[in-house]
Amino acid sequence: MGAQFNRVRAKDLVKIFGATRALAGVTATFEAGKITVVEGPNGSGKSTLLSLLAQLARPTKGTVLYGKVDGRVGGSALRGSIGVLAHASMVYPDLTGQENIELFAALHGIADPKKRAAELIERFDIGRFLRRPARTYSRGQLQRVALARALVHSPSLLLLDEPSTGLDEKAVSSLIEAVMQERDRGTILVLVTHDMDLANRIADSRIRLERGRVVAGEAA
Repeated sequence: MGAQFNRVRAKDLVKIFGATRALAGVTATFEAGKITVVEGPNGSGKSTLLSLLAQLARPTKGTVLYGKVDGRVGGSALRGSIGVLAHASMVYPDLTGQENIELFAALHGIADPKKRAAELIERFDIGRFLRRPARTYSRGQLQRVALARALVHSPSLLLLDEPSTGLDEKAVSSLIEAVMQERDRGTILVLVTHDMDLANRIADSRIRLERGRVVAGEAA
């Protein structure tokens, strides 16, 4: 069972890789029922910020609070409340889409993985191709399965890294619909994108990073 929270607060985040300072003191707040778009040029620290929020890496300095829980001590319960849709699908290519969703449901301790998978398959209308190995899917099909996988445990925080890359307009519309549904459900959403049309269509708030610092937007 994951931790429950309706606010994430990143405070003075610094991340250093060798001689590279990827983040140089980023402070930002992300709220439930709100889509925050993180913008900035390549190398500005966007994906690094997402990896810290996802608990996939530790900050060199600074803290991330998930509600009142410090990310440094939150452990598996905290990670169980976070969903990630990365640019890479993170779907096992030799399993079918259905097997992938059921596997991730089981890994998250869902009581009935088959039932949960069936709910998401119906929601995203992906039953037509789910019995084929995932390696045979189009980019749009993979993204829909990956989104179902990311949502299988009803996360409090959903992180999306360039989710529209390689998608046609129909697939982008489906993505936007799913993201809006999650916002309405009260999920905290943080989305990194270079797609300004997508950002303009869904952003409730925006922050811009340059050289590892917040230079515009809501960082309070």
